[in-house]
Amino acid sequence: MNITIALDAMGGDQGPSVVVPAALEIIRDTQNVTLILVGDQEVIIDCLRQHDSDVGERLKIQHASQVVEMDDGPALALRNKKDSSMRVALNLVKQGSAMACVSAGNTGALMAISRFVLKTIPGIDRPAIIKTLPSMTGRNAFMLDLGANVDSTAEQLFQFALMGSVLASAIENKTNPTVGLLNIGEEDIKGNEQVKQAAGLLSKSDLNYYGFVEGDDVFKGTVDVVVCDGFVGNVALKTTEGVARMISHYLKEEFKRTWWTKLSALISLPVLNRLKTRIDPRSYNGATFVGLRGTVIKSHGGTDVVGFVYAIREAILEVEKDVPAQISEQLNHLLQERQAG
Repeated sequence: MNITIALDAMGGDQGPSVVVPAALEIIRDTQNVTLILVGDQEVIIDCLRQHDSDVGERLKIQHASQVVEMDDGPALALRNKKDSSMRVALNLVKQGSAMACVSAGNTGALMAISRFVLKTIPGIDRPAIIKTLPSMTGRNAFMLDLGANVDSTAEQLFQFALMGSVLASAIENKTNPTVGLLNIGEEDIKGNEQVKQAAGLLSKSDLNYYGFVEGDDVFKGTVDVVVCDGFVGNVALKTTEGVARMISHYLKEEFKRTWWTKLSALISLPVLNRLKTRIDPRSYNGATFVGLRGTVIKSHGGTDVVGFVYAIREAILEVEKDVPAQISEQLNHLLQERQAG
């Protein structure tokens, strides 16, 4: 299978200086992938020259005259930047010239333009942001929504659960992945009305609904898919990132405190390096805008080359699995089930 991915070369905090070398690494390591670098042609060509590379059959350039800045409002980006690298990359997906888009650009703008250009899958009200997180079981946990929808209805939470289940099944090759609703307690009486109503919808579906889960269950690996609205999910994700940075900060402080702790750090280095590798956020870079009629991967805006490579690999995997088609098929099945019931 030959796969073509459009890369927003101008998006993110560092733009081409990260996207171009990441693209070159993918081209070197894969045989069946073509990448389209979308953005200012002169800037991209100059960056390629700095890496002693050039365009070829599997690395192409699509010129775009505008850039969506990180502080641009979604409406402004959608209305006034129709030739931005982000918009052009998504247009390539719509036209069928590319099978997926990867961008490290402005999240709000990327979601707004993606919805406008690609549209949502029939039966899906709103796309959601989903990404994998590490768990103590060694398996990834999928969590959504992480910020696309700050106030979701019970029906939308149900749709998020469906999409998360399909993605977990496709990416992790899991049959019938477990789904949990993030709540302030496991008891049926806990939570707001949307969560309680969503629990009722899920319990009547074919999805493998586990029940309510709490925040600590995310990293315990209690379920394969954790569902919540975007407000809760984004706060939980950012809190997690903050705690991880705090622990890293304290560890460095303690190891530097005395000559004895410095020696302990040296002895512990192999263990610390393995721990760093296991929880390296770059290896979990690449959140999916699930629910669209095409594959869109959002990379962290401040990621480095390693992180952007992971985001591209996520796009390749989701194209291979044809995730949007799987979601559409599963949704049709559930709708037919409801009508029959």
